[in-house]
Formats: sequence, structure tokens, C-alpha cells
Amino acid sequence: MKTKIIATIAALSFSVSAMASPGCLKGAAVGGVGGHFAGHHALAGAAIGCAIGHHMSKKQARRAAAQQQAAAQQAQQTQPVTPAPTRR
Repeated sequence: MKTKIIATIAALSFSVSAMASPGCLKGAAVGGVGGHFAGHHALAGAAIGCAIGHHMSKKQARRAAAQQQAAAQQAQQTQPVTPAPTRR
């Protein structure tokens, strides 16, 4: 009984800190359902789903940042250069 309580507390503390990362909650839900139907391994599925969801979220964020940077560079290159006014 004591082992189950300690394991539950450890799992909850891990899940609370991990769920703060983007993509974890959605991945854990999908992984938990998949793990349940694949042999009653819902907790393992949720943990793996959380890790995969976090990874995919970071990958999508990097891709969006790269696209935004490329668009900014393209906009900077296409702006016409106006000569500075000269003083006499």
C-alpha cells in the first residue's frame, strides 16, 4: 500500500511539472487512450504521449519561427531603397 502511494505521488509530481510544457497535455490524452486499447498500458502511453507531444510542439514552434524570420528577411530585401536627402 505504501509503495502505491509513493508511486502515485511521484507520478503526480512528474505530471504536474511536465504538463506545463506545451503539447504535453494533448499528447498524454492521446497516448493514454492508445495505451489503454493496446493492452491496458494507459499510464505508459500517457507518459510517452506527453514526451512525443512536447517534442512535436517544439518542432512546430521552431518551424514557425524560421518561417517568420524568412518572411521578415524577404520583406526587408523587397523594400525599395530611398536615397537619403542631401544637405547643401
